Amino acid sequence: MSDKRKIILDTDPGIDDAVAIALAAFSEAIDIKLITTVSGNVHIDHVTENALKLLTFYGKNIPVAKGANMPLIRQSRDGSRIHGETGMAGYDFQPGDKSLLIDSPAVAAMYQLIKQYPGEITLVTIGPLTNIALLLKLYPDVASDIKEIILMGGTPDRGNYGVYTEFNMGYDPEAAQVVFNSDIPRTMVGMNIGIKAIIQPEVSEKIRYINKIGDMFYALFKTYRGTFQSGLTMYDATAIAYLVRPDMFQTVDTFVTIETQGQYTAGATIVDLNNYLHQPSNTTVCLDIDADAFEEWFVQEIEAFNID
Repeated sequence: MSDKRKIILDTDPGIDDAVAIALAAFSEAIDIKLITTVSGNVHIDHVTENALKLLTFYGKNIPVAKGANMPLIRQSRDGSRIHGETGMAGYDFQPGDKSLLIDSPAVAAMYQLIKQYPGEITLVTIGPLTNIALLLKLYPDVASDIKEIILMGGTPDRGNYGVYTEFNMGYDPEAAQVVFNSDIPRTMVGMNIGIKAIIQPEVSEKIRYINKIGDMFYALFKTYRGTFQSGLTMYDATAIAYLVRPDMFQTVDTFVTIETQGQYTAGATIVDLNNYLHQPSNTTVCLDIDADAFEEWFVQEIEAFNID
């Protein structure tokens, strides 16, 4: 029996997502059973095509299911202004293998897989939580069969989508609220962690020459960020890091809820570190990361990628 962690990876690639997908796909500790796409960084058609391109580039035969094309109730406001129209400009990918795209929509495919492996599937989400909310609303019986959720999103600090709102939560606050109202064990690896998970400039240059995936990462980030002078912040990769190396993180169990009504704060993660709300803890929240250990792990993982 394999000791690998069985996961569904819910993603909106996206440049940071490209890194996270590689780290999960090549990990000796992870078994990706399904990749589901969700609109977020760019439109659902682009993120789905990007997922197929990446898997083809990595040489991985992982099924992909296309998911939600908009938030539950709000107008879509994606990240194409930052990521570009396609989300992965800067590298000349070959067309993706469309045979990896399954007929079932993401939510149905997730439900079927979770029921096939009750209590064994971890949901790792590195995009907006629309697919997960739909899963819980359409198939409420599935919640007890999900092992846990590890999500990259939210922050106990300031945001990057709003004053207090991180992008993945702000894109679909109502979906995030559904997830945080559930009884599923979950860990929030927030933007506050990604900001600290830095790959230093000299290490970025080293990664470029390790293998063709390192070269691809370098090209994408060069297009996306322009300069590496202050290092590269690795947001989505931290969710994968937590999955396999939780020892690198400082965490606390506390109550978290999502603001959906605030005129200026919709999507803010209310992380009650001081117990002002007197609610029972419902989320493990990552507060800090050993940045040096993360950088060392990150480089070691890329060096171990077995790719022609």
